[in-house]
Amino acid sequence: MSEIEIRPAKLSDLPALLLFEQGVIQAERPYDSLIKPDPVYYYDIEEMIKASNIELLVAEIDGDVVGSGYARIENARHFLKYPMHAYLGFMYVDPSHRGKGINRKIIEGLKAWAISQHISELRLDVYSGNLPAINAYEKAGFKKQLINMHMEIGEK
Repeated sequence: MSEIEIRPAKLSDLPALLLFEQGVIQAERPYDSLIKPDPVYYYDIEEMIKASNIELLVAEIDGDVVGSGYARIENARHFLKYPMHAYLGFMYVDPSHRGKGINRKIIEGLKAWAISQHISELRLDVYSGNLPAINAYEKAGFKKQLINMHMEIGEK
């Protein structure tokens, strides 16, 4: 098996990352009826690559970018133990490379970066119905904490 390299994203990775973004959106559509019809974009990926408060990592196998994830340093709510945390997102692995531990390796890389930035907590959001993702995050050490609820009250 080829070695998995985890490294910071470069601008030359943008074509693959734009495809991954659409993969994330398509994966989340079944869990969120409020996502607008295509075209939809979640991220300014080029800005994320350049930002000092964000670490965008990619997984590479044999020169091909096969996964991604970012950590973004954010201020916490004033009443929480830690004044800042690293929020994880854009967690994606190409379907043909799933089951190889790539997501775990990306999380490990993001965790190491967050520690180097003197951050003591990681946070992320996952849809309650996305059991494979929940299981993967729990396996990586995350714990369920809060359920986010919504109600549509306006025009549909």
